[in-house]
Amino acid sequence: MDGRIIVVGFGPGAFEHITERARTAIQESDVIIGYNTYVDLIRGLLTTQDIVRTGMTEEVSRAQKAVDLAASGKTVAVISSGDAGVYGMAGLVYEVLIERGWHQGDNPAVEVIPGISAINSCAALLGAPIMHDACTISLSDHLTPWEVIERRIEAAAAADFVIALYNPKSGRRTRQIAETQRIVLKYRPPETPVGLVKSAYRDRQHVVRTNLGEMLTHDIGMLTTVIIGNASTFYYDDLMVTPRGYQRKYTLNTAEQRLRPGERLRPENEPWSLNAATQSEHNSTQSPVGPSTSTPAKDQSPRAFAEAALRRLSGTVQGAIPQTPRAATVPAAIFEVAVSPGVANKKFTSAQLVLLAQLAGEGGELEYTTAHQLILRTMTTEAEEVVATLREHHLTVLPVGDVIKVKACDFCDGEKFEGIPYAQDIANRLAGLSVEKELRIGFNGCAMACYGAVNEDIGLVFRKGKFDLFLGGKTTGRNAAPGTRVAEGIPAEEVPDLMERIIARYREDAFPGERFHKFFQRVGEIEGFVHQDRPAIVIADSVCGS
Repeated sequence: MDGRIIVVGFGPGAFEHITERARTAIQESDVIIGYNTYVDLIRGLLTTQDIVRTGMTEEVSRAQKAVDLAASGKTVAVISSGDAGVYGMAGLVYEVLIERGWHQGDNPAVEVIPGISAINSCAALLGAPIMHDACTISLSDHLTPWEVIERRIEAAAAADFVIALYNPKSGRRTRQIAETQRIVLKYRPPETPVGLVKSAYRDRQHVVRTNLGEMLTHDIGMLTTVIIGNASTFYYDDLMVTPRGYQRKYTLNTAEQRLRPGERLRPENEPWSLNAATQSEHNSTQSPVGPSTSTPAKDQSPRAFAEAALRRLSGTVQGAIPQTPRAATVPAAIFEVAVSPGVANKKFTSAQLVLLAQLAGEGGELEYTTAHQLILRTMTTEAEEVVATLREHHLTVLPVGDVIKVKACDFCDGEKFEGIPYAQDIANRLAGLSVEKELRIGFNGCAMACYGAVNEDIGLVFRKGKFDLFLGGKTTGRNAAPGTRVAEGIPAEEVPDLMERIIARYREDAFPGERFHKFFQRVGEIEGFVHQDRPAIVIADSVCGS
């Protein structure tokens, strides 16, 4: 049976901005597949279609499900907000098909329906900020290395693009937007207009007009699109406008133009153009002595005339494009690290706390986390010196983000000391290593297991010189559950090496963004430990108070 996949971009979410073809595609589909929020946004268009809803980070499973259903003869609509081909599902659907050997003309057929992307909808609310060259950059580094994103920001800022930032900030990704501001400030003044648009054309739409220097003082989240103006962008009342350059050849406040239509495209009247520069080089080669007949001003080449024109514009017209990057003081970068007194030690000394406060300063902050660490955030240009100072004061310093965190109990304030060396050894080997998703190793120092290590991704319970091992715990969500006990009585001296092998397998074979419990379920076996499906949870109504 011939199936179809229709990848639908439905725009910002408001019904009036959904194209007629997108509406028709949704209505003619047998199955709708989408992120929970997207399904809710188009609920008014749904009739009898089957609905497949998934949460955030489940894009791959959505694409695979769409391909499977279409292969069975279904017409499947995979929905994305904005445009499905701009950070949407279109590319991923094709990637999954390609992995299965699919070619155009094979079953299923694929259609991509365009929608209004966030850069367009947000620009319309701000005025006309993308009238000239613009680019989009996603600040999410879950799938793209930050080093790559950083180079793209640098290139876009240096080339004077208007920049639209997607996925600028989340609960865990807080540094990326600050680093972006720091980079762009190297090339543009703090007064550069910036628009912040949250939930464009949805119920909670919120628009803020600010500037590059003050943008971080406003609320920015995953639903925000940040549009940073270029060197010529300006505010007029509440409108953010980027001129295209008509003021260079046209008189905008009179009906009569200085140049007639037939004169407007001559090289002498657009001395900044490539044609004018080429003609200038040709003339200088052919007639090294004496001015060229096409020279627009006496004793001045087109290139020199263009440079003089741009200098004049920079003094009289807002936003002339600079020919070299703006010389500016590079602000200090935001630096953040996780700090703790140690694996088993939970006590900061007063001197350590004073030091942390001093390093944070007035503009920094200290955040206590459930991993028994303080996150130190501070503005500095001397990160290595900060780390050295912390370690001189006997503090453990580790990176933050998607890394391994070793959480241990306090071993009854050190009284149950037998397991401490093993906890320390595991922490020395693994804590701070980068992984696809934050992974926590919980460590209980005795069989009482009062610390709750069994609920972490990997749980270790020390008893009588041996370990019980738990894998695949999940601490949050509707399906939160402890890990499965996969082994009892592992000799203590074997456990650090075993942990290294388990982590190495996860780091090597995990999908992008895949959490450990999902990885264990998918691969089915790690180091001989077999995944076991949890029994179904039966929810029963109980008498109040029972």
